[in-house]
Amino acid sequence: MAQWCQLKLVDPKYQEQVHQLYDYSFPMDIRQYLSKWIESIDWDNVAVDESLATVRFHDLLAQLDDQHSRFVLQKDLLRQHNIRKFKGKLQDRFQENPVYMAKIISRNLKEEQRILAAAKSIETDRENTQTSMVLEKQKLDNKVKDMKNKVQEADQNIKSLEYLQDEHDFKENNLKNREHEMNGLTPKQLEHEKLLIVEMHFKLKFKRKEVVGQLAEVLNMAEAVQSDLISEELPEWKKRQQRSCIGGPPNTCLDQLQNWFTAVAESLQQVRQQLKELQELEQKYTYDNDPIKQQKGFLEGRALALFQNLLEHSLVVERQPCMPTHPQRPLVLQTKMRFTVKLRFLVTLQEFNYQLKVKALFDNDVTEKKGFRKFNILGTNTKVMNMEESNGSLAAEFSHLKLLEQRVTGKGKKEGPLIVTEELHCICFESELRQSGLEIKLGTISLPIVVISNSSQLPSGWASILWYNMLTSEPQNLEFFLSPPTVSWGQLSEVLSWQFSSVTKRGLNDEQLGMLTDKLLGQKAQRNPEGLIPWTMFGASLSEKRFPFWLWIEAILDLIKRHLLTLWNDGCILGFVSKERAKAMLTGKCPGTFLLRFSESSRDGAITFTWVEHDLYDKPVFHAVAPYTKKELSAVSLPDIIRTYKVMAAENIPENPLCFLYPDIPKDKSFGKYYTRASEGKQPVTFLFQIISYLQENRSDKIRHSISVFKIPSMTMVSGKRFERFCSK
Repeated sequence: MAQWCQLKLVDPKYQEQVHQLYDYSFPMDIRQYLSKWIESIDWDNVAVDESLATVRFHDLLAQLDDQHSRFVLQKDLLRQHNIRKFKGKLQDRFQENPVYMAKIISRNLKEEQRILAAAKSIETDRENTQTSMVLEKQKLDNKVKDMKNKVQEADQNIKSLEYLQDEHDFKENNLKNREHEMNGLTPKQLEHEKLLIVEMHFKLKFKRKEVVGQLAEVLNMAEAVQSDLISEELPEWKKRQQRSCIGGPPNTCLDQLQNWFTAVAESLQQVRQQLKELQELEQKYTYDNDPIKQQKGFLEGRALALFQNLLEHSLVVERQPCMPTHPQRPLVLQTKMRFTVKLRFLVTLQEFNYQLKVKALFDNDVTEKKGFRKFNILGTNTKVMNMEESNGSLAAEFSHLKLLEQRVTGKGKKEGPLIVTEELHCICFESELRQSGLEIKLGTISLPIVVISNSSQLPSGWASILWYNMLTSEPQNLEFFLSPPTVSWGQLSEVLSWQFSSVTKRGLNDEQLGMLTDKLLGQKAQRNPEGLIPWTMFGASLSEKRFPFWLWIEAILDLIKRHLLTLWNDGCILGFVSKERAKAMLTGKCPGTFLLRFSESSRDGAITFTWVEHDLYDKPVFHAVAPYTKKELSAVSLPDIIRTYKVMAAENIPENPLCFLYPDIPKDKSFGKYYTRASEGKQPVTFLFQIISYLQENRSDKIRHSISVFKIPSMTMVSGKRFERFCSK
């Protein structure tokens, strides 16, 4: 497959890197139109041979003429225009220096290969990981299958043993009766019958030994599978649940875990029943060194211990505590607000249906934390677990719980060592199973929760949940924030991307994450994934003037969800781009090219656009409008602002300076489907606002006035906007 075709198939974050390679000096359009021809040339050799470079330059112009002819036949007027313009620009730039063009193409092709290699490497790693997970699952499935087959084999052998013992008992009793008859057996016949009974006795001894050995082997297999489940699979599922709670990939493997737990429990129950059957056989007939008599007690104790251990680890929190009003922010609970939590018992034996009564307790069995708040659980805090019809799981859902703080009055009330959003608590669940002589205490615990008293504390509470679940999986480390550890950028960057992909259709690409790491670690860190970030920089602030990094991110997320969701999902918003990076990206682009970026100085979340123009000397000049906040975007949508935005041009004629969305997409093609239309019942009304731009020329500041024209789909007056003009030095 051609290199360009492969690039079209890679992940969008790698395609974004391809966008960075091409600018106005050598447009991506030419790369696409002439992809086969470009890839057929050895540009490394061309770049070191001036005469060959001249030939290839004219070949490229001829290829553009051929492409123009095809557009003429297709009557594609816009592309005809673009091809002619591209050809003129190439002639202006490379006519006198075709080697430079060859170097650009050579460099870009190599960068494309590097991007492809990186994308394929990630894809290969992902496929290998998935393959490894599938193989591990198949391996455990095979172990469970072998165990169940061994149980069935032992069951058949016990039936054979029972038949053999019945036959032995019959022949032995029959021989005793015939010995006392008048017309009994001859001595020879008697000896023959006795030999047959002795032979059957040896077969019986061998069969008993074989069956006891099989049951011991089944218990060995069950113990091995159970060890894998309790020490590996269950903790892995809990880690996946942690990641899922903070926006990571959905955690969907609990049904499989339930099947494995249930299969082991059923096998252990069958072994216990088989041991009872062996006991009955042993009571009917035994002998010296009888393996049943010698091993039965040990095997029963071992089977019971394994069964009990399995049940003690079978109660799990299937869905962590969460307020229905904030489904994407679990583990942050507000006092007096309803929350839900769901439990599952992984051993789904029919005899357990309606037998387990679970009680929810707050901070139970947790060492009292000096200065921490205390809460009572209101609502129905006991539930009976029953089989669900949908998937046959044994579950209980607490759907109407609330928390109420225990008020401390008088002089004894003291401030705690942590702020409210750094205090961690937990909800414990207890039950007891009594059945067939079994008395097993069951329990589990939720992930740490943050309890807030006001919805304004939710962002800070969520920051604490993110930090905790990134760095530890200990459910009872509730004093974690007394000395919170640092996190590496590699860990944090993944979780930050999850925050966007979990509420939108698009996470953060490498370029966007790069801007964020520069903001947190500084450019000197060179985007080192091992760079460490302290909690005070992410979720807490040591200065009143400086707001926490997470509150800025949370405000942008809220801005996207409320006003920019479709634009973000469609990739129209680059978002996390610094001012300096915006200038670099727009350099070399057509005049009127603009990009959308989030404000770095607005705590409440805001978006701005930066565009480029060229002065009389063809030098780039950059402009940026003052950021739009949620309040302003509630009155007029961003696409309508972009459509009707105007500044005062020459001769005091208002004109819209925004033509192409970065890198080179016509504005109306990107935003046309979002424009407000009269058919929607909103009549656009035009307002004129005076705005001030700052022009820096010849080291002196001059102030000029311009007009911004907005068509607003309502009669609400919106304040004017200030935009800043930056000139390249």
